[in-house]
Amino acid sequence: MDRMNPFFSVIIPTYKRKASLKECLKAISQISYPNNRFEIIVVNDSNDRGITQALSPFYDRFNLIVLSQKNAGPAAARNNGRGSASGRYLVFTDDDCIPASDWLDALSQRFLKTPNCAITGKTVNALTNNLYSTASQAIIDYLYTYYNMNSDNAQYAISSNLALPTEGFDAIGGFDTDFKRPGGEDRDLCARWLDYGFRIVYAPEVKVHHYHDLSLKLFFDSEIKQMTQNKKAIKQTDRSMKSLEKTLTILKIFLDNKAEMSLSEISTLSGLNKTTVYKIVSTLVKYDYLRQKEKKGKYSLGTIYLNFNCR
Repeated sequence: MDRMNPFFSVIIPTYKRKASLKECLKAISQISYPNNRFEIIVVNDSNDRGITQALSPFYDRFNLIVLSQKNAGPAAARNNGRGSASGRYLVFTDDDCIPASDWLDALSQRFLKTPNCAITGKTVNALTNNLYSTASQAIIDYLYTYYNMNSDNAQYAISSNLALPTEGFDAIGGFDTDFKRPGGEDRDLCARWLDYGFRIVYAPEVKVHHYHDLSLKLFFDSEIKQMTQNKKAIKQTDRSMKSLEKTLTILKIFLDNKAEMSLSEISTLSGLNKTTVYKIVSTLVKYDYLRQKEKKGKYSLGTIYLNFNCR
C-alpha cells in the first residue's frame, strides 16, 4: 500500500437520476487525485437498464464498476457496492453531489494523520435559490456546528460526504438495510461506529457541493419526517401545505439566527402577522421544536434539535 496515496473505493448509490449522476462522475474525472488510486462503484437501485450505456464515456477515465439491484434503498445499495470494493477506504457520496477538485487529496491527507477514523466532510448547498434546499442544508449545518464542535471527536455525519476504513465498516455490519428510504441509515451507522469505540473526525476542507433539488413536499418527507421521528408533530404540521410553509419559514429563521426572539421579532423577520406567528410558535413549542424562555417572552430552538444526534 502506497502510504502517500491511500486507495479509495468511492461508492455512489443512484436512483433514476442519470443526468445528475453523469455530472457527478464528470466532476470526479477532473479531480487532482491520481486516477489509478481510486475506483468508482455506481450501484443502480432501480430497473433502469440503460444506465450502463449512459455511463459509457467514463469507463476510460477511471476504474468504473456499475452494479444493479432491485429497488431496496440506498443503505442496501451502499452495502452492495462494498461487496465489489477493493479499497482500503470506502468513500460515500450521492448522485446529486459534485465533489471539489481536491476532494480525495484532502481525504488522503486526513487518513495519513488518523488512519483508523471515519472522516466526514463539509456538504455545501449548491441550490441557493431553492428555499427548501437551503433550509435542508441549514438544518445539517446547525447539527454539524452543535455536535461537531470538537472536530476530532465528532458525533454527527451524513453519507453524502463520508469516508471510513473498510475493515471498520465490515466490523460494524455496514448500513442497516431496514432503512428502505434515504435518511436515518447514516445516523444509525454513525451511532454504531461510535458504540464500537471508533472515532469520527470532521474535516471541513473535504467538500462536496449538493444539488439537492427539493420542493416543499419533498423537504417535508425527506427532512422533517425523518429527522424528528415524531408522528404527532408530523400529523399536526401536515394539516395543510400552506400552514407547513409558514412553519418552515419560522423554523429557518431560528436556524439562521440561532438567537432568542420575541413574537414581534419573529413577525418582523417572517412577514407574518402576530396572530399567525403566535399559533405556529405555540404548536412548535408543544412538540419541542421551539422552547419558551420563562418570564422573558422569548423563544429559542427546542429539544428536537438540541437532543438530535448520532445516538
